[in-house]
Amino acid sequence: MYQPLRVVFMGSPAFAIPTLEALATACTVVGVVTQPDRPAGRGSRLQPPPVKITAQELGIPIFQPERLHDSVAIARLAQWAPGLIVVAAFGQLLPPALLDMPPYGCLNLHASLLPRWRGAAPIPAAILAGDPATGITVMRMDEGLDTGPIILQQEEPIQADDTTGTLTERLAQLAAAAILETLPPYIQGALAPQPQPEEGITYCQQLTKKDGRIDWHRPALELARQVRAMDPWPGAFTTWQGQRLKILQAYPLPDWRGPEPPGTVIEVDDKTAVATGDGALQLLAVQQAGRKALDIEAFICGRQDCMGGVLGE
Repeated sequence: MYQPLRVVFMGSPAFAIPTLEALATACTVVGVVTQPDRPAGRGSRLQPPPVKITAQELGIPIFQPERLHDSVAIARLAQWAPGLIVVAAFGQLLPPALLDMPPYGCLNLHASLLPRWRGAAPIPAAILAGDPATGITVMRMDEGLDTGPIILQQEEPIQADDTTGTLTERLAQLAAAAILETLPPYIQGALAPQPQPEEGITYCQQLTKKDGRIDWHRPALELARQVRAMDPWPGAFTTWQGQRLKILQAYPLPDWRGPEPPGTVIEVDDKTAVATGDGALQLLAVQQAGRKALDIEAFICGRQDCMGGVLGE
């Protein structure tokens, strides 16, 4: 498409891989900037970010700076002489020296319909809020947090059973298609960035492990969204007999009414559920710490004392 166009790509998680692969077919990707290898898993062995593995397979030079706000990092990127920088879930803000470096600027692929859900975790934020749809925004980056002018947006419906994992996979493919659609008219000057609307601005923070903790006093509809939004990480969880219990799959029963206090394990129409602040949450699959995941029937079969007990105490 634009093979002479020299592109530097910045990204780290699996979400960014389809975009890198798409750019490699359309342009000359002269370098990939990704996060440093980090300790992970049992033994805390250093693990490369997924984008690094893909870049190695494609034979593209890799740079893994701890931070971009220093002269060494800036000089390294300047050696690549990029005409364009494309960013997808990189994890760092770009300093002005980088924003001004490429003639065509820096484009970011953000996983929301900006200005809704500026910030680090837009996909789980959209699920948590019960948004009917989200999407991909291609914007030209400025110094703010996801505040740059919009070049293109593509919407994606949020399905009733979507988790952060399933929605991320679809948005990753949508991002790759969006950058390929954007490049020709943008490079030709036929697609001008437009300022973001001043209405509808929302922000989201990076998830932490504590975001997965279930508060049974909240409504069942919200808790069902929490279970989906925290999948695959950090996972929605409660406690049972002092041990962490992950709630892997659940379904809201908003019309249930009963005297049991929130957190009580109950039976609703032969289904195992938990009383909440409004309605009940039907449990479908759970996992105790250090044990394998089980469907709720198998879990209850081996733990009859769970029925009538209270979770989260």
